[in-house]
Amino acid sequence: MREKANQDNIKKWIEGMARFNSTPEYGTTRILFTKPELENREYVKSEMRGIGLEVEEDAIGNIFARLAGTKPGLAPVWTGSHIDTVPNAGNFDGMAGVVCGMEALRMIKESNLEHKRDIMVNVYTSEEPTRFGLSCLGSRALAGVMSLEDTKHIFDKSERSLYDKLVELHYDLDKFKEIPKKMGEVFAAVELHIEQNNRLEKSGRPIGIVKKICAPSNFIITVTGVQSHAGGTSMEERHDAFAAACEMALFLENLALKCPSEYNTATIGVANLIPGGVNVIPGKVVFSVDIRDCNKDTKERLMKDMFAGFDEIAERRGVTYTSQEDNNDIPLTCNEKIVELLRTNCKEENLEYDELISGPYHDTLFIGRFAPAAMIFVPSRKGISHSPEEWTEYSQLKNGTEVLAKTLLDLSNMEENI
Repeated sequence: MREKANQDNIKKWIEGMARFNSTPEYGTTRILFTKPELENREYVKSEMRGIGLEVEEDAIGNIFARLAGTKPGLAPVWTGSHIDTVPNAGNFDGMAGVVCGMEALRMIKESNLEHKRDIMVNVYTSEEPTRFGLSCLGSRALAGVMSLEDTKHIFDKSERSLYDKLVELHYDLDKFKEIPKKMGEVFAAVELHIEQNNRLEKSGRPIGIVKKICAPSNFIITVTGVQSHAGGTSMEERHDAFAAACEMALFLENLALKCPSEYNTATIGVANLIPGGVNVIPGKVVFSVDIRDCNKDTKERLMKDMFAGFDEIAERRGVTYTSQEDNNDIPLTCNEKIVELLRTNCKEENLEYDELISGPYHDTLFIGRFAPAAMIFVPSRKGISHSPEEWTEYSQLKNGTEVLAKTLLDLSNMEENI
Protein backbone atom coordinates (compact mmCIF):
# COMPACT_ATOMS: atom_id res chain seq x y z
CA MET A 1 0.00 0.00 0.00
CA ARG A 2 1.50 3.32 -1.06
CA GLU A 3 -0.03 5.33 1.77
CA LYS A 4 1.11 4.58 5.32
CA ALA A 5 -0.95 5.10 8.44
CA ASN A 6 -0.65 8.66 9.73
CA GLN A 7 -0.52 8.59 13.50
CA ASP A 8 -1.17 12.34 13.61
CA ASN A 9 -4.60 11.73 12.03
CA ILE A 10 -5.36 9.07 14.64
CA LYS A 11 -4.28 11.40 17.45
CA LYS A 12 -6.29 14.30 16.01
CA TRP A 13 -9.48 12.25 15.86
CA ILE A 14 -9.03 10.70 19.32
CA GLU A 15 -8.43 14.14 20.84
CA GLY A 16 -11.26 15.60 18.76
CA MET A 17 -13.73 13.15 20.26
CA ALA A 18 -12.37 13.71 23.76
CA ARG A 19 -13.78 17.26 23.64
CA PHE A 20 -17.31 15.87 23.86
CA ASN A 21 -17.35 14.94 27.51
CA SER A 22 -19.67 15.57 30.46
CA THR A 23 -16.95 14.96 33.11
CA PRO A 24 -13.83 16.84 31.91
CA GLU A 25 -12.64 17.12 35.52
CA TYR A 26 -12.18 13.33 35.74
CA GLY A 27 -12.01 11.08 32.72
CA THR A 28 -14.42 10.91 29.82
CA THR A 29 -18.15 10.35 30.14
CA ARG A 30 -20.13 10.18 26.93
CA ILE A 31 -23.41 8.37 27.41
CA LEU A 32 -25.78 7.38 24.61
CA PHE A 33 -27.99 10.17 23.25
CA THR A 34 -26.82 12.78 25.76
CA LYS A 35 -25.65 16.16 24.44
CA PRO A 36 -21.92 15.19 24.34
CA GLU A 37 -22.67 11.92 22.56
CA LEU A 38 -24.96 13.53 20.01
CA GLU A 39 -22.39 16.28 19.34
CA ASN A 40 -19.68 13.65 18.98
CA ARG A 41 -21.80 11.82 16.41
CA GLU A 42 -21.95 14.97 14.30
CA TYR A 43 -18.20 15.50 14.66
CA VAL A 44 -17.41 11.93 13.56
CA LYS A 45 -19.79 12.07 10.60
CA SER A 46 -18.23 15.38 9.51
CA GLU A 47 -14.71 13.92 9.70
CA MET A 48 -15.82 10.84 7.77
CA ARG A 49 -17.20 13.04 5.01
CA GLY A 50 -13.98 15.03 5.12
CA ILE A 51 -11.96 12.01 3.98
CA GLY A 52 -14.40 11.35 1.15
CA LEU A 53 -16.72 8.75 2.63
CA GLU A 54 -20.48 8.51 2.05
CA VAL A 55 -22.26 8.61 5.41
CA GLU A 56 -25.69 7.30 6.42
CA GLU A 57 -27.43 6.35 9.65
CA ASP A 58 -30.03 3.68 10.41
CA ALA A 59 -33.12 3.75 12.63
CA ILE A 60 -31.25 2.96 15.85
CA GLY A 61 -28.38 5.35 15.16
CA ASN A 62 -25.73 3.02 13.74
CA ILE A 63 -23.49 5.15 11.49
CA PHE A 64 -22.12 3.70 8.24
CA ALA A 65 -19.36 5.43 6.23
CA ARG A 66 -18.73 3.92 2.81
CA LEU A 67 -15.72 3.85 0.52
CA ALA A 68 -17.29 2.69 -2.74
CA GLY A 69 -15.78 -0.26 -4.59
CA THR A 70 -15.82 -1.04 -8.30
CA LYS A 71 -18.49 -3.74 -7.89
CA PRO A 72 -21.05 -2.25 -5.49
CA GLY A 73 -23.37 -5.23 -6.02
CA LEU A 74 -21.00 -7.37 -3.96
CA ALA A 75 -21.48 -7.60 -0.19
CA PRO A 76 -19.36 -4.99 1.64
CA VAL A 77 -16.49 -5.39 4.07
CA TRP A 78 -16.98 -3.76 7.49
CA THR A 79 -14.83 -2.35 10.24
CA GLY A 80 -15.63 -0.01 13.15
CA SER A 81 -16.52 0.11 16.82
CA HIS A 82 -18.32 2.55 19.19
CA ILE A 83 -17.97 6.10 20.52
CA ASP A 84 -19.98 5.94 23.78
CA THR A 85 -18.26 5.35 27.12
CA VAL A 86 -18.85 4.15 30.65
CA PRO A 87 -18.76 6.91 33.30
CA ASN A 88 -15.30 8.42 33.91
CA ALA A 89 -13.65 6.35 31.21
CA GLY A 90 -10.63 6.87 28.96
CA ASN A 91 -10.41 7.95 25.33
CA PHE A 92 -9.52 4.71 23.54
CA ASP A 93 -12.07 1.97 24.28
CA GLY A 94 -14.24 1.87 21.16
CA MET A 95 -12.99 5.16 19.77
CA ALA A 96 -9.69 3.58 18.65
CA GLY A 97 -11.58 1.14 16.42
CA VAL A 98 -13.53 3.95 14.77
CA VAL A 99 -10.59 6.28 14.09
CA CYS A 100 -8.23 3.49 12.99
CA GLY A 101 -10.97 2.33 10.64
CA MET A 102 -11.27 5.86 9.26
CA GLU A 103 -7.52 6.08 8.78
CA ALA A 104 -7.45 2.66 7.09
CA LEU A 105 -10.07 3.79 4.57
CA ARG A 106 -8.19 7.05 3.99
CA MET A 107 -5.04 5.04 3.25
CA ILE A 108 -6.84 2.81 0.75
CA LYS A 109 -8.56 5.76 -0.93
CA GLU A 110 -5.45 7.90 -1.24
CA SER A 111 -3.34 4.97 -2.45
CA ASN A 112 -5.72 4.75 -5.44
CA LEU A 113 -5.84 0.98 -5.05
CA GLU A 114 -8.67 -0.81 -6.79
CA HIS A 115 -11.05 -2.71 -4.55
CA LYS A 116 -14.14 -4.52 -5.75
CA ARG A 117 -16.25 -4.46 -2.62
CA ASP A 118 -17.41 -1.39 -0.74
CA ILE A 119 -15.45 -0.95 2.50
CA MET A 120 -17.30 0.61 5.42
CA VAL A 121 -16.25 2.02 8.77
CA ASN A 122 -19.15 1.93 11.21
CA VAL A 123 -20.08 3.42 14.56
CA TYR A 124 -22.31 0.99 16.43
CA THR A 125 -24.86 2.48 18.81
CA SER A 126 -24.18 2.11 22.54
CA GLU A 127 -21.78 -0.78 22.95
CA GLU A 128 -21.64 0.16 26.63
CA PRO A 129 -24.64 -0.62 28.88
CA THR A 130 -24.35 2.69 30.73
CA ARG A 131 -27.69 4.25 29.87
CA PHE A 132 -30.10 1.40 29.20
CA GLY A 133 -28.45 -1.45 31.12
CA LEU A 134 -27.88 -3.54 27.99
CA SER A 135 -24.73 -3.63 25.89
CA CYS A 136 -24.39 -3.54 22.11
CA LEU A 137 -27.78 -2.03 21.27
CA GLY A 138 -26.86 -1.23 17.67
CA SER A 139 -25.12 -4.50 16.87
CA ARG A 140 -27.88 -6.51 18.60
CA ALA A 141 -30.38 -4.83 16.29
CA LEU A 142 -28.18 -5.58 13.28
CA ALA A 143 -28.05 -9.24 14.35
CA GLY A 144 -31.83 -9.33 14.62
CA VAL A 145 -31.87 -10.13 18.34
CA MET A 146 -33.43 -6.81 19.40
CA SER A 147 -36.70 -5.77 17.79
CA LEU A 148 -38.53 -2.45 17.71
CA GLU A 149 -40.96 -3.90 20.25
CA ASP A 150 -38.02 -4.69 22.54
CA THR A 151 -37.02 -1.02 22.54
CA LYS A 152 -40.33 -0.20 24.26
CA HIS A 153 -39.29 -2.35 27.24
CA ILE A 154 -35.70 -1.14 27.66
CA PHE A 155 -35.53 1.74 30.14
CA ASP A 156 -32.92 4.11 31.51
CA LYS A 157 -32.79 5.16 35.17
CA SER A 158 -35.37 7.89 34.55
CA GLU A 159 -37.79 5.22 33.23
CA ARG A 160 -37.47 6.63 29.73
CA SER A 161 -37.68 3.87 27.12
CA LEU A 162 -35.23 3.51 24.28
CA TYR A 163 -38.22 3.65 21.94
CA ASP A 164 -39.32 7.04 23.30
CA LYS A 165 -35.80 8.43 23.00
CA LEU A 166 -35.55 7.29 19.37
CA VAL A 167 -38.87 9.00 18.66
CA GLU A 168 -37.69 12.20 20.36
CA LEU A 169 -34.58 12.22 18.17
CA HIS A 170 -36.68 11.76 15.02
CA TYR A 171 -35.29 8.41 13.96
CA ASP A 172 -37.56 6.86 11.32
CA LEU A 173 -38.83 3.84 13.21
CA ASP A 174 -40.81 2.66 10.19
CA LYS A 175 -37.39 1.68 8.87
CA PHE A 176 -36.38 -0.29 11.98
CA LYS A 177 -37.31 -3.50 10.17
CA GLU A 178 -34.58 -2.72 7.63
CA ILE A 179 -31.82 -2.84 10.26
CA PRO A 180 -31.23 -6.63 10.64
CA LYS A 181 -28.71 -8.19 8.30
CA LYS A 182 -28.98 -11.68 6.86
CA MET A 183 -26.03 -13.99 6.38
CA GLY A 184 -24.30 -12.98 3.16
CA GLU A 185 -25.29 -9.29 3.25
CA VAL A 186 -21.90 -8.44 4.79
CA PHE A 187 -18.90 -10.25 3.30
CA ALA A 188 -16.60 -9.93 6.34
CA ALA A 189 -15.96 -7.72 9.38
CA VAL A 190 -12.77 -6.87 11.26
CA GLU A 191 -12.82 -4.71 14.41
CA LEU A 192 -9.73 -3.11 15.91
CA HIS A 193 -9.81 -2.57 19.67
CA ILE A 194 -7.49 -1.87 22.57
CA GLU A 195 -6.78 -5.09 24.47
CA GLN A 196 -8.13 -4.08 27.93
CA ASN A 197 -5.60 -6.52 29.43
CA ASN A 198 -1.81 -6.50 29.75
CA ARG A 199 -0.93 -9.70 27.88
CA LEU A 200 0.47 -7.85 24.85
CA GLU A 201 2.36 -5.42 27.05
CA LYS A 202 3.92 -8.33 28.95
CA SER A 203 4.88 -10.22 25.79
CA GLY A 204 6.17 -7.10 24.03
CA ARG A 205 4.21 -8.00 20.91
CA PRO A 206 2.39 -5.13 19.16
CA ILE A 207 -0.59 -7.04 17.75
CA GLY A 208 -3.14 -9.41 19.22
CA ILE A 209 -5.16 -11.59 16.87
CA VAL A 210 -8.40 -12.54 18.60
CA LYS A 211 -9.40 -16.14 18.10
CA LYS A 212 -12.44 -16.27 20.41
CA ILE A 213 -14.73 -13.74 22.11
CA CYS A 214 -16.37 -14.63 25.41
CA ALA A 215 -20.09 -14.06 25.83
CA PRO A 216 -21.85 -13.16 29.08
CA SER A 217 -24.75 -14.71 30.89
CA ASN A 218 -26.25 -12.37 33.49
CA PHE A 219 -28.62 -13.17 36.34
CA ILE A 220 -30.20 -11.40 39.29
CA ILE A 221 -30.39 -13.74 42.29
CA THR A 222 -32.74 -12.95 45.17
CA VAL A 223 -32.10 -14.88 48.38
CA THR A 224 -34.87 -14.74 51.01
CA GLY A 225 -34.27 -15.75 54.62
CA VAL A 226 -35.72 -14.50 57.89
CA GLN A 227 -35.15 -10.91 59.01
CA SER A 228 -34.48 -10.83 62.74
CA HIS A 229 -32.67 -9.10 65.60
CA ALA A 230 -28.88 -9.46 65.47
CA GLY A 231 -28.59 -9.88 69.24
CA GLY A 232 -31.80 -11.73 69.98
CA THR A 233 -31.39 -14.54 67.46
CA SER A 234 -28.81 -17.20 68.26
CA MET A 235 -26.43 -18.41 65.57
CA GLU A 236 -28.17 -21.79 65.50
CA GLU A 237 -31.62 -20.25 64.93
CA ARG A 238 -30.69 -17.96 62.05
CA HIS A 239 -31.81 -18.10 58.41
CA ASP A 240 -29.40 -15.38 57.29
CA ALA A 241 -29.89 -14.42 53.64
CA PHE A 242 -26.49 -12.74 53.47
CA ALA A 243 -24.57 -15.69 54.89
CA ALA A 244 -26.27 -17.91 52.32
CA ALA A 245 -25.44 -15.44 49.54
CA CYS A 246 -21.81 -15.36 50.66
CA GLU A 247 -21.60 -19.15 50.48
CA MET A 248 -23.17 -19.03 47.02
CA ALA A 249 -20.55 -16.48 45.94
CA LEU A 250 -17.66 -18.66 47.14
CA PHE A 251 -19.23 -21.73 45.54
CA LEU A 252 -19.49 -19.90 42.20
CA GLU A 253 -15.89 -18.69 42.46
CA ASN A 254 -14.71 -22.27 43.03
CA LEU A 255 -16.70 -23.51 40.03
CA ALA A 256 -15.05 -20.93 37.79
CA LEU A 257 -11.57 -21.73 39.11
CA LYS A 258 -12.07 -25.41 38.28
CA CYS A 259 -13.83 -24.86 34.94
CA PRO A 260 -12.07 -26.76 32.11
CA SER A 261 -12.79 -23.99 29.58
CA GLU A 262 -9.88 -22.27 27.85
CA TYR A 263 -11.17 -18.97 29.33
CA ASN A 264 -13.96 -18.51 31.87
CA THR A 265 -14.87 -15.91 34.51
CA ALA A 266 -17.60 -15.56 37.13
CA THR A 267 -18.29 -12.31 38.97
CA ILE A 268 -20.72 -10.99 41.55
CA GLY A 269 -20.48 -7.24 41.08
CA VAL A 270 -23.55 -5.96 42.92
CA ALA A 271 -25.10 -7.03 46.23
CA ASN A 272 -27.92 -5.32 48.09
CA LEU A 273 -28.69 -6.31 51.70
CA ILE A 274 -32.26 -5.74 52.90
CA PRO A 275 -33.10 -4.00 55.19
CA GLY A 276 -29.45 -2.96 55.64
CA GLY A 277 -29.39 -2.29 59.38
CA VAL A 278 -26.29 -2.77 61.54
CA ASN A 279 -28.23 -4.76 64.12
CA VAL A 280 -30.56 -6.62 61.75
CA ILE A 281 -30.03 -10.08 60.24
CA PRO A 282 -30.67 -9.57 56.50
CA GLY A 283 -33.97 -11.08 55.42
CA LYS A 284 -33.20 -10.63 51.76
CA VAL A 285 -30.16 -10.21 49.54
CA VAL A 286 -30.25 -9.36 45.84
CA PHE A 287 -27.03 -9.93 43.91
CA SER A 288 -25.85 -10.02 40.32
CA VAL A 289 -24.06 -12.87 38.55
CA ASP A 290 -21.91 -12.34 35.45
CA ILE A 291 -20.57 -15.52 33.83
CA ARG A 292 -18.38 -15.34 30.71
CA ASP A 293 -16.92 -18.13 28.64
CA CYS A 294 -15.42 -18.60 25.20
CA ASN A 295 -17.20 -21.94 24.88
CA LYS A 296 -20.98 -22.38 24.91
CA ASP A 297 -20.94 -25.93 26.30
CA THR A 298 -18.68 -25.23 29.28
CA LYS A 299 -20.65 -22.10 30.10
CA GLU A 300 -23.92 -24.01 30.10
CA ARG A 301 -22.40 -26.73 32.28
CA LEU A 302 -21.13 -24.18 34.78
CA MET A 303 -24.55 -22.52 34.99
CA LYS A 304 -26.22 -25.89 35.57
CA ASP A 305 -23.73 -26.70 38.34
CA MET A 306 -24.18 -23.23 39.83
CA PHE A 307 -27.92 -23.63 40.25
CA ALA A 308 -27.52 -27.17 41.64
CA GLY A 309 -25.09 -25.78 44.22
CA PHE A 310 -27.35 -22.84 45.03
CA ASP A 311 -30.24 -25.28 45.58
CA GLU A 312 -28.18 -27.28 48.08
CA ILE A 313 -26.97 -24.18 49.96
CA ALA A 314 -30.47 -22.74 50.18
CA GLU A 315 -31.95 -25.98 51.50
CA ARG A 316 -29.20 -26.51 54.07
CA ARG A 317 -29.42 -22.92 55.34
CA GLY A 318 -33.21 -22.75 55.44
CA VAL A 319 -33.56 -19.96 52.86
CA THR A 320 -35.09 -19.74 49.40
CA TYR A 321 -33.90 -18.02 46.24
CA THR A 322 -35.18 -16.98 42.84
CA SER A 323 -33.25 -16.30 39.64
CA GLN A 324 -33.95 -13.78 36.89
CA GLU A 325 -32.02 -14.22 33.63
CA ASP A 326 -31.18 -10.85 32.05
CA ASN A 327 -29.31 -12.20 29.05
CA ASN A 328 -27.51 -15.32 27.85
CA ASP A 329 -25.32 -14.58 24.84
CA ILE A 330 -23.44 -17.03 22.64
CA PRO A 331 -19.60 -16.93 22.43
CA LEU A 332 -17.95 -16.33 19.06
CA THR A 333 -15.10 -18.22 17.46
CA CYS A 334 -13.49 -15.83 14.98
CA ASN A 335 -13.42 -16.81 11.33
CA GLU A 336 -10.30 -18.89 10.69
CA LYS A 337 -9.74 -17.56 7.16
CA ILE A 338 -9.73 -13.97 8.39
CA VAL A 339 -7.48 -14.98 11.30
CA GLU A 340 -5.06 -16.57 8.82
CA LEU A 341 -5.15 -13.40 6.71
CA LEU A 342 -4.32 -11.35 9.80
CA ARG A 343 -1.37 -13.66 10.55
CA THR A 344 -0.09 -13.18 6.99
CA ASN A 345 -0.43 -9.41 7.09
CA CYS A 346 1.29 -9.14 10.47
CA LYS A 347 4.22 -11.05 9.01
CA GLU A 348 4.28 -8.82 5.91
CA GLU A 349 4.35 -5.75 8.18
CA ASN A 350 7.08 -7.36 10.36
CA LEU A 351 4.83 -7.14 13.39
CA GLU A 352 4.90 -9.95 15.93
CA TYR A 353 1.55 -11.10 17.26
CA ASP A 354 -0.09 -13.15 19.98
CA GLU A 355 -3.32 -15.08 19.50
CA LEU A 356 -5.70 -14.16 22.29
CA ILE A 357 -9.13 -14.79 23.74
CA SER A 358 -11.18 -11.69 24.53
CA GLY A 359 -12.80 -11.83 27.95
CA PRO A 360 -14.62 -8.52 27.35
CA TYR A 361 -17.18 -8.74 24.60
CA HIS A 362 -17.53 -6.31 21.73
CA ASP A 363 -19.91 -5.47 18.90
CA THR A 364 -18.15 -8.17 16.87
CA LEU A 365 -19.83 -10.76 19.11
CA PHE A 366 -23.11 -9.84 17.38
CA ILE A 367 -21.73 -8.90 13.96
CA GLY A 368 -20.32 -12.43 13.87
CA ARG A 369 -23.85 -13.83 13.90
CA PHE A 370 -24.40 -12.73 10.30
CA ALA A 371 -20.89 -12.25 8.88
CA PRO A 372 -17.46 -13.90 9.09
CA ALA A 373 -15.68 -11.79 11.70
CA ALA A 374 -12.43 -11.32 13.59
CA MET A 375 -10.66 -8.74 15.75
CA ILE A 376 -7.29 -7.03 16.09
CA PHE A 377 -6.03 -5.99 19.53
CA VAL A 378 -3.39 -3.37 20.24
CA PRO A 379 -1.69 -3.06 23.66
CA SER A 380 -3.24 -1.35 26.67
CA ARG A 381 -0.81 0.19 29.15
CA LYS A 382 -0.90 -1.86 32.38
CA GLY A 383 -4.08 -3.49 31.07
CA ILE A 384 -6.15 -0.60 32.42
CA SER A 385 -9.44 0.27 30.73
CA HIS A 386 -12.75 1.90 31.68
CA SER A 387 -10.65 4.43 33.58
CA PRO A 388 -9.06 7.84 33.00
CA GLU A 389 -5.74 5.94 33.18
CA GLU A 390 -6.60 3.99 30.01
CA TRP A 391 -3.83 4.54 27.45
CA THR A 392 -2.56 3.10 24.18
CA GLU A 393 0.42 4.65 22.41
CA TYR A 394 -0.45 6.26 19.09
CA SER A 395 2.43 4.36 17.50
CA GLN A 396 0.70 1.14 18.54
CA LEU A 397 -2.56 2.32 17.00
CA LYS A 398 -0.59 3.09 13.84
CA ASN A 399 0.71 -0.50 13.78
CA GLY A 400 -2.80 -1.86 14.17
CA THR A 401 -4.07 0.40 11.41
CA GLU A 402 -1.42 -0.88 8.97
CA VAL A 403 -2.59 -4.47 9.55
CA LEU A 404 -6.25 -3.45 9.44
CA ALA A 405 -5.94 -1.53 6.16
CA LYS A 406 -4.12 -4.36 4.40
CA THR A 407 -6.67 -6.90 5.65
CA LEU A 408 -9.67 -4.79 4.61
CA LEU A 409 -8.16 -4.31 1.16
CA ASP A 410 -7.47 -8.03 0.76
CA LEU A 411 -11.00 -8.93 1.83
CA SER A 412 -12.52 -6.32 -0.48
CA ASN A 413 -10.90 -7.96 -3.51
CA MET A 414 -12.01 -11.50 -2.68
CA GLU A 415 -14.89 -12.93 -4.65
CA GLU A 416 -15.06 -16.43 -3.19
CA ASN A 417 -16.83 -16.99 0.13
CA ILE A 418 -14.72 -17.23 3.26
